[in-house]
Amino acid sequence: MARRNLKDARIIVTGASSGIGRALAIQLCQRGATVLATARRADRLQELEQLCRDMPGSLTTMVGDLTSEQHRQEIVSYATVEWNAVDVLINNAGAGAIGRFDDASAERLRRVMEIDFFAPVELTRLCLPLLAMGRRPAILNIGSVLSHRAVPNKSEYCAAKFAMRGWAESLRVELAAQRIEVLMLSPSTTRSEFFDSLVDTNPNVKSKSVGSMRPERVAQLAIATLVRSKREMILSLGGKGLVWAGRLFPRLTDRILGRFA
Repeated sequence: MARRNLKDARIIVTGASSGIGRALAIQLCQRGATVLATARRADRLQELEQLCRDMPGSLTTMVGDLTSEQHRQEIVSYATVEWNAVDVLINNAGAGAIGRFDDASAERLRRVMEIDFFAPVELTRLCLPLLAMGRRPAILNIGSVLSHRAVPNKSEYCAAKFAMRGWAESLRVELAAQRIEVLMLSPSTTRSEFFDSLVDTNPNVKSKSVGSMRPERVAQLAIATLVRSKREMILSLGGKGLVWAGRLFPRLTDRILGRFA
Protein backbone atom coordinates (compact mmCIF):
# COMPACT_ATOMS: atom_id res chain seq x y z
CA MET A 1 0.00 0.00 0.00
CA ALA A 2 1.26 3.48 -0.90
CA ARG A 3 2.33 5.70 1.95
CA ARG A 4 -0.06 8.33 3.25
CA ASN A 5 0.92 11.88 2.29
CA LEU A 6 0.42 14.24 5.23
CA LYS A 7 1.02 17.47 3.32
CA ASP A 8 -2.20 19.53 3.52
CA ALA A 9 -3.89 16.70 5.42
CA ARG A 10 -6.60 18.02 7.76
CA ILE A 11 -5.80 16.51 11.13
CA ILE A 12 -7.39 16.82 14.59
CA VAL A 13 -5.08 16.16 17.55
CA THR A 14 -6.48 15.97 21.09
CA GLY A 15 -4.46 16.42 24.26
CA ALA A 16 -2.03 18.71 22.45
CA SER A 17 -0.82 20.90 25.32
CA SER A 18 2.00 18.56 26.39
CA GLY A 19 3.66 15.20 25.89
CA ILE A 20 2.84 13.07 22.88
CA GLY A 21 0.04 15.35 21.66
CA ARG A 22 2.25 18.43 21.62
CA ALA A 23 5.04 16.55 19.83
CA LEU A 24 2.54 15.23 17.29
CA ALA A 25 1.17 18.70 16.53
CA ILE A 26 4.68 20.05 15.96
CA GLN A 27 5.86 17.19 13.78
CA LEU A 28 2.69 17.21 11.70
CA CYS A 29 3.09 20.93 11.06
CA GLN A 30 6.68 20.30 10.05
CA ARG A 31 5.33 17.86 7.46
CA GLY A 32 2.93 20.45 6.05
CA ALA A 33 -0.31 19.24 7.63
CA THR A 34 -3.24 21.46 8.59
CA VAL A 35 -3.74 20.78 12.28
CA LEU A 36 -6.50 21.55 14.77
CA ALA A 37 -4.95 21.03 18.21
CA THR A 38 -7.17 20.91 21.26
CA ALA A 39 -6.48 20.73 25.00
CA ARG A 40 -7.57 22.33 28.29
CA ARG A 41 -4.62 24.67 28.93
CA ALA A 42 -4.84 27.91 26.97
CA ASP A 43 -1.33 29.11 27.81
CA ARG A 44 0.23 25.89 26.52
CA LEU A 45 -1.75 26.07 23.30
CA GLN A 46 -0.67 29.68 22.77
CA GLU A 47 2.96 28.61 23.13
CA LEU A 48 2.34 25.83 20.64
CA GLU A 49 0.86 28.30 18.13
CA GLN A 50 3.93 30.50 18.39
CA LEU A 51 6.26 27.54 17.91
CA CYS A 52 4.46 26.32 14.77
CA ARG A 53 3.90 29.75 13.23
CA ASP A 54 6.66 29.54 10.60
CA MET A 55 6.39 25.85 9.79
CA PRO A 56 5.27 24.47 6.40
CA GLY A 57 1.89 23.43 7.80
CA SER A 58 -0.63 25.42 9.80
CA LEU A 59 -1.93 25.12 13.36
CA THR A 60 -5.20 26.23 14.89
CA THR A 61 -5.87 25.67 18.58
CA MET A 62 -9.08 25.23 20.50
CA VAL A 63 -9.27 25.31 24.30
CA GLY A 64 -11.69 22.96 26.01
CA ASP A 65 -12.33 19.79 27.97
CA LEU A 66 -12.81 16.79 25.70
CA THR A 67 -15.24 15.23 28.17
CA SER A 68 -17.62 18.13 27.45
CA GLU A 69 -20.17 17.40 24.74
CA GLN A 70 -20.20 21.10 23.89
CA HIS A 71 -16.44 21.12 23.27
CA ARG A 72 -16.66 18.04 21.07
CA GLN A 73 -19.38 19.75 19.05
CA GLU A 74 -17.20 22.86 18.73
CA ILE A 75 -14.35 20.77 17.31
CA VAL A 76 -16.62 19.20 14.72
CA SER A 77 -18.28 22.53 13.87
CA TYR A 78 -14.88 24.07 13.17
CA ALA A 79 -13.83 21.16 10.94
CA THR A 80 -17.15 21.32 9.09
CA VAL A 81 -17.02 25.05 8.41
CA GLU A 82 -13.29 25.46 7.78
CA TRP A 83 -12.35 22.14 6.21
CA ASN A 84 -15.57 20.48 4.97
CA ALA A 85 -13.95 17.13 5.83
CA VAL A 86 -11.41 15.48 8.15
CA ASP A 87 -8.55 13.34 6.87
CA VAL A 88 -7.17 12.13 10.22
CA LEU A 89 -8.47 12.10 13.78
CA ILE A 90 -5.82 11.40 16.42
CA ASN A 91 -7.35 10.39 19.75
CA ASN A 92 -4.48 11.17 22.10
CA ALA A 93 -5.90 12.89 25.20
CA GLY A 94 -5.83 10.72 28.30
CA ALA A 95 -5.41 10.48 32.05
CA GLY A 96 -4.34 7.81 34.51
CA ALA A 97 -4.57 6.80 38.13
CA ILE A 98 -2.40 4.75 40.48
CA GLY A 99 -3.53 2.74 43.48
CA ARG A 100 -5.28 -0.43 44.51
CA PHE A 101 -8.81 -0.88 43.23
CA ASP A 102 -10.16 -1.76 46.67
CA ASP A 103 -8.82 1.52 48.07
CA ALA A 104 -10.22 3.68 45.26
CA SER A 105 -13.46 5.58 44.86
CA ALA A 106 -16.06 4.83 42.22
CA GLU A 107 -15.49 8.36 40.96
CA ARG A 108 -11.89 7.55 40.02
CA LEU A 109 -12.98 4.75 37.72
CA ARG A 110 -15.72 6.85 36.16
CA ARG A 111 -13.42 9.82 35.60
CA VAL A 112 -10.66 7.77 33.95
CA MET A 113 -13.18 5.97 31.75
CA GLU A 114 -14.76 9.29 30.79
CA ILE A 115 -11.45 10.84 29.73
CA ASP A 116 -9.74 7.81 28.19
CA PHE A 117 -12.68 6.02 26.60
CA PHE A 118 -16.04 7.77 26.37
CA ALA A 119 -14.68 11.17 25.27
CA PRO A 120 -12.60 9.89 22.31
CA VAL A 121 -15.32 7.44 21.31
CA GLU A 122 -17.97 10.17 21.19
CA LEU A 123 -15.66 12.57 19.35
CA THR A 124 -15.04 9.84 16.81
CA ARG A 125 -18.78 9.29 16.41
CA LEU A 126 -19.24 12.96 15.58
CA CYS A 127 -16.29 12.97 13.16
CA LEU A 128 -17.32 9.92 11.13
CA PRO A 129 -19.37 11.83 8.51
CA LEU A 130 -16.43 14.23 8.01
CA LEU A 131 -13.95 11.37 7.83
CA ALA A 132 -16.10 9.68 5.20
CA MET A 133 -15.48 12.74 3.00
CA GLY A 134 -11.76 12.89 3.75
CA ARG A 135 -8.76 11.98 1.62
CA ARG A 136 -7.60 8.51 2.63
CA PRO A 137 -9.20 8.98 6.06
CA ALA A 138 -7.88 7.40 9.24
CA ILE A 139 -8.47 7.29 12.97
CA LEU A 140 -5.27 6.91 14.98
CA ASN A 141 -5.82 5.93 18.60
CA ILE A 142 -2.98 6.43 21.06
CA GLY A 143 -3.45 3.43 23.31
CA SER A 144 -0.98 1.76 25.63
CA VAL A 145 0.98 -1.42 26.18
CA LEU A 146 -1.46 -1.79 29.09
CA SER A 147 -4.29 -2.25 26.58
CA HIS A 148 -2.69 -5.67 25.89
CA ARG A 149 -1.51 -6.72 29.34
CA ALA A 150 -2.88 -5.27 32.58
CA VAL A 151 -0.70 -4.58 35.62
CA PRO A 152 -1.55 -4.08 39.30
CA ASN A 153 -2.36 -0.66 40.79
CA LYS A 154 -3.50 0.75 37.44
CA SER A 155 -6.78 -1.12 37.06
CA GLU A 156 -8.85 1.88 35.95
CA TYR A 157 -6.36 2.94 33.31
CA CYS A 158 -5.95 -0.63 32.05
CA ALA A 159 -9.73 -1.03 31.84
CA ALA A 160 -10.09 2.15 29.78
CA LYS A 161 -7.30 1.21 27.39
CA PHE A 162 -8.58 -2.36 27.00
CA ALA A 163 -11.99 -0.86 26.18
CA MET A 164 -10.50 1.43 23.55
CA ARG A 165 -8.62 -1.40 21.91
CA GLY A 166 -11.71 -3.61 21.77
CA TRP A 167 -13.82 -0.78 20.39
CA ALA A 168 -11.17 0.05 17.79
CA GLU A 169 -10.96 -3.55 16.57
CA SER A 170 -14.71 -3.65 16.06
CA LEU A 171 -14.78 -0.22 14.43
CA ARG A 172 -11.99 -1.21 12.04
CA VAL A 173 -14.16 -3.92 10.54
CA GLU A 174 -17.32 -1.80 10.49
CA LEU A 175 -15.62 1.07 8.64
CA ALA A 176 -13.66 -1.02 6.14
CA ALA A 177 -16.30 -0.62 3.43
CA GLN A 178 -16.04 3.18 3.82
CA ARG A 179 -12.24 2.94 3.55
CA ILE A 180 -11.76 4.68 6.90
CA GLU A 181 -8.69 3.10 8.48
CA VAL A 182 -8.52 2.50 12.24
CA LEU A 183 -4.94 2.40 13.50
CA MET A 184 -3.49 2.06 16.98
CA LEU A 185 -0.21 2.96 18.63
CA SER A 186 0.54 1.30 21.99
CA PRO A 187 3.37 3.12 23.79
CA SER A 188 4.92 2.05 27.05
CA THR A 189 5.89 4.65 29.67
CA THR A 190 6.53 8.06 28.10
CA ARG A 191 8.45 10.94 29.67
CA SER A 192 5.71 13.53 29.96
CA GLU A 193 3.45 15.32 32.44
CA PHE A 194 1.05 12.37 32.41
CA PHE A 195 2.00 11.33 35.94
CA ASP A 196 1.70 14.89 37.24
CA SER A 197 -2.08 14.93 36.88
CA LEU A 198 -3.24 11.51 37.99
CA VAL A 199 -6.92 11.17 38.86
CA ASP A 200 -7.81 10.82 42.55
CA THR A 201 -4.28 9.63 43.39
CA ASN A 202 -2.06 10.38 46.37
CA PRO A 203 0.58 12.84 45.04
CA ASN A 204 3.28 10.88 46.85
CA VAL A 205 2.49 7.71 44.89
CA LYS A 206 4.84 7.10 41.98
CA SER A 207 4.62 4.81 38.99
CA LYS A 208 6.78 1.69 39.21
CA SER A 209 7.18 1.45 35.44
CA VAL A 210 10.67 0.66 34.23
CA GLY A 211 12.20 2.72 31.43
CA SER A 212 10.55 5.39 29.32
CA MET A 213 10.52 6.95 25.84
CA ARG A 214 10.70 10.60 24.88
CA PRO A 215 7.38 12.00 23.62
CA GLU A 216 9.12 13.20 20.46
CA ARG A 217 10.14 9.63 19.65
CA VAL A 218 6.66 8.31 20.36
CA ALA A 219 5.24 10.99 18.04
CA GLN A 220 7.68 9.96 15.31
CA LEU A 221 6.49 6.37 15.57
CA ALA A 222 2.85 7.47 15.67
CA ILE A 223 3.36 9.34 12.40
CA ALA A 224 5.13 6.30 10.95
CA THR A 225 2.09 4.21 11.92
CA LEU A 226 -0.11 6.72 10.12
CA VAL A 227 2.06 7.10 7.02
CA ARG A 228 2.47 3.34 6.57
CA SER A 229 -1.12 2.50 7.57
CA LYS A 230 0.11 0.01 10.16
CA ARG A 231 -2.79 -1.69 11.87
CA GLU A 232 -1.08 -1.52 15.26
CA MET A 233 2.37 -0.80 16.65
CA ILE A 234 3.54 -1.77 20.15
CA LEU A 235 6.47 0.32 21.33
CA SER A 236 9.69 -0.50 23.20
CA LEU A 237 11.38 -3.82 23.84
CA GLY A 238 10.13 -3.78 27.42
CA GLY A 239 6.57 -3.18 26.28
CA LYS A 240 6.70 -5.97 23.71
CA GLY A 241 8.29 -8.25 26.29
CA LEU A 242 5.47 -7.60 28.77
CA VAL A 243 2.81 -8.27 26.14
CA TRP A 244 4.36 -11.51 24.92
CA ALA A 245 5.16 -12.74 28.43
CA GLY A 246 1.53 -12.22 29.34
CA ARG A 247 0.37 -14.18 26.32
CA LEU A 248 2.86 -17.06 26.53
CA PHE A 249 3.40 -17.34 30.30
CA PRO A 250 0.36 -15.75 31.98
CA ARG A 251 0.75 -17.39 35.40
CA LEU A 252 4.46 -16.61 35.64
CA THR A 253 3.79 -13.03 34.53
CA ASP A 254 1.13 -12.70 37.23
CA ARG A 255 3.59 -13.85 39.88
CA ILE A 256 6.28 -11.43 38.73
CA LEU A 257 3.89 -8.50 38.54
CA GLY A 258 2.53 -9.44 41.95
CA ARG A 259 5.84 -8.38 43.47
CA PHE A 260 5.10 -4.81 42.45
CA ALA A 261 1.52 -4.80 43.75
